[in-house]
Parts: sequence; structure tokens; C-alpha cells
Amino acid sequence: MRKFTRILALGSIIVGLQACETVKEAAGALNTGTNTTPALTNAEVISGLKEALTVGIQNSVNLTSVTDGFLKNDAIRLPFPPDALKVRQKAMDWGLSGQVEKFETTLNRAAEEATKEALPIFKDAILNMSISDGFSILNGGDGAATRFLKDNTTSKLVAAFSPKVKDAISKVKLTEYWNPIITKYNSAMSLTGGEKINPDLNQYITERAISGLFQMVEKEENKIRKDPAARVTDLLTKVFGSIKK
Repeated sequence: MRKFTRILALGSIIVGLQACETVKEAAGALNTGTNTTPALTNAEVISGLKEALTVGIQNSVNLTSVTDGFLKNDAIRLPFPPDALKVRQKAMDWGLSGQVEKFETTLNRAAEEATKEALPIFKDAILNMSISDGFSILNGGDGAATRFLKDNTTSKLVAAFSPKVKDAISKVKLTEYWNPIITKYNSAMSLTGGEKINPDLNQYITERAISGLFQMVEKEENKIRKDPAARVTDLLTKVFGSIKK
């Protein structure tokens, strides 16, 4: 009886060891098999995010820095400055509709011209993305990388972009269309005692142009997140293909 008990115990141990080996083999298959995507490294995540932003920025600049890139894009078109809408109405009342149209056109031409200088500024801005932010941005949903970029670089972009806008304003002779409108309006205000207006066109165009670019960058980012065909490199495919739906 004692001998039988020892044999039974030995058999149980052997069965248990075989079961453990089976579990290990299964775990190994899960870790190395073709059914599981290898884990991404932090370096791959950061490189993928930077690549996505670079692609998005390049596409956005290509779309906005051409003639009518802002003017014919209703999503980012610069309208008459909101602070001066009553100036626009008065100008229309005075028969200056042609001047108003030319002003609004050249307003957008200034943004289009300035955007030509934006690419290196935006590229420099994405270089300081830290590893600690990588996975949270990757899994943060639509626009997460663009929001991160916007939150951390907008003030620097404004400072760097503003001189380009100033040069663009001069190049497209924007003030030639603005000055007659604002001069006549302010002269009328002098007679009526109304408030004179002279909005800062440089600031207005700078802020709206940067905002428009970010809007386009976000659109490109979301396209890469959602559309495999937009992932134009193996790294983009690997990084954004890893996101759980």
C-alpha cells in the first residue's frame, strides 16, 4: 500500500511538471510568435511621433504657402479683423467694397507668404519632445500630438513668426488697401466722437496664420492615426499601427 502511494505521488509530480512546461511553452509562443506585435521602445515612439508631426507640417505648409492656400480654404481663411467689422460695414456703405475685397485678399496673401518661412520653425519646435511624454501622446487620441506641440511652442512660434509676417505685409502691400479704409473711418469718428480703431495687423495675421497651420497639422495627424494609407514610412506604420482601437 505504501509502495502504491509513493508511485501515485511520483506520477502526480511528473504530471505537474509537464503541465508547467506546457504553460511555459505557451507563454513563449505568445512572446515570440507571429500573432503578437513586438513592444515598441520609447525611442521608436518618440521617433514615430516626430516623424508624424514632420509629415503633417510638411503637408500643411505645402497646402497653405501657395496662392489661395488660405484665401480659398474656408477652414482657415483670414476674414476682416473681428475688432474692425464696423469699419468694414462703414467702408461698404461708403462704396469702398472694392477696397474691402482687395484688403481681405491681401490679408490672406500675407499669411500665405509668411507660411513659406514656417517649415524650419515648426521642425525645430518638435525636436525637444521628451520620452516621458511619448506614450501618453501616442494613446491620447485625435490631435494629441498637435495639442502637445501647440501647448509647448506657441509663444516661441509667435516670436519667431511675427517678423516673417511683417515682411510679408510689406511685400504684398497690405497697408495700401488698409490705410484708405481705416483713414476714412477714423476721420468720420473724429467728427462724430466715435472710437477710432487701428488693430495690429501684424499680430492678427501672425495669430491667425499659426492657428490655421496648427489646424492643418492636426488634420494631417488624425489622417495618419486613422488611415493606414497615410502612414508613408515603416516606422509610422509600426508606431500608429500599435494603437489599440
